[in-house]
Amino acid sequence: MPTEQVSLHTFIQQLPKAELHLHIEGTLEPELIFQLAQRNQIPLPYADVDTLRAAYEFTDLQSFLDLYYAGAQVLITEDDFYEMTYAYFQRIHEDGVVHTEIMFDPQTHTHRGIAMETVFAGLARACRQAKAELGISSYWILSFLRHLSEADAFDTLEQALPLREAYSDLWLAIGLDSAERGNPPEKFARVYQRCQELGFKLVAHAGEEGPAQYVSDAVNLLKVDRIDHGVRSEEDPALIQALIKSQMPLTVCPLSNLKLKVVDDLRQHNLARLLRQGVKVTVNSDDPSYFGGYVLDNYLVMAESLDLSRAELIQLARNSITASFLPNEAQQPYLERLDYFEQQLDKASTQA
Repeated sequence: MPTEQVSLHTFIQQLPKAELHLHIEGTLEPELIFQLAQRNQIPLPYADVDTLRAAYEFTDLQSFLDLYYAGAQVLITEDDFYEMTYAYFQRIHEDGVVHTEIMFDPQTHTHRGIAMETVFAGLARACRQAKAELGISSYWILSFLRHLSEADAFDTLEQALPLREAYSDLWLAIGLDSAERGNPPEKFARVYQRCQELGFKLVAHAGEEGPAQYVSDAVNLLKVDRIDHGVRSEEDPALIQALIKSQMPLTVCPLSNLKLKVVDDLRQHNLARLLRQGVKVTVNSDDPSYFGGYVLDNYLVMAESLDLSRAELIQLARNSITASFLPNEAQQPYLERLDYFEQQLDKASTQA
């Protein structure tokens, strides 16, 4: 069927997409939380799945984080981490995701006495199986929790480094997440310098609940390759122009922004405005089980709320591929497929 005649849902599904902002612990669906809690004999303060899901009403980032960290308590064994991760891959396979860069928070687990190797082994088994069986490639972004100290981040890095060689096909980046308020990028400048010296790619959350200045500081002090969120960059026109000039990617998470009250209505979201100015924005799900939607859901709701054209949806998918850490030769087949979609749209426009 010609591209312009397929449903919006099918059109977006068919676009090859990368997901660049995804916390794997945030993919734990309530059903799996209960299953793992029962298996690991961990009591939950919720009577059933519906009661837990009903608790997913957040007033801000911290109210979400409190529930997020509580949910992660059920992850104990290598099999737990594997099952959580492979369930995510099965879900995004349906959405047309061809590559994903997964953030995970070792401190959430090592502080509970879970060995770093347990986390790595479970994630790796799922990622390698997804590559073989589903054709979805993946990289890891080991993320520091910014509400903890930089010394703690250094300790986490040193615990993880002995595992680097065994997982060199997967672990290539460092990230920074958790609460922005009171935890500016400069707090982690030294550990980021160390990670840069070690050859890691660098990303950081900035400009979600934190100000536009945090985006500037992440770029200039932490030397990041990509900004996670970044929607408040618009508060600083000079910053926006710098982002356009440098083509610094922003990994925007629309349903997350709505759920955490960053915006009150998705029709007010600045994604389309940023895109149309030339900012390299991408669409991602963040913590999909908590925020009510995976990647396709985020694309679809943005298309409908902001009246995005199909050409703009192709551009968003293209941004996701070129903003990924995939080498150029791995990006090329996906970019060629997106070229084909563009050509089909142009052909339909000419014939109309």
